Amino acid sequence: MRSFEGQFSDNRPLKRTREEKMRLLAELKETIRTLKPHTSPELRSSIAGKIRELEADLAAPPPPPRERRVPTHQQDQFGGGPRPPRRPRPPREF
Repeated sequence: MRSFEGQFSDNRPLKRTREEKMRLLAELKETIRTLKPHTSPELRSSIAGKIRELEADLAAPPPPPRERRVPTHQQDQFGGGPRPPRRPRPPREF
């Protein structure tokens, strides 16, 4: 089967919450601590790189809560008020 655009199997980075990143960081540190001495240096450097990447990501300040964020489709528009409906609703008849 062929994939379609936006499918989960596409080559996209996973979006993790801050708690998931902290848990993954702890797991990776435990993994690198328990590696055997004969483990390949490439594997060690790969895990160490992921640890550095996660530590740098967690060191950055967390994003503001959703209610204070500006939606991406409203960032560059003028007049930030609510948009009127596209068409009026017909009156309901009972």
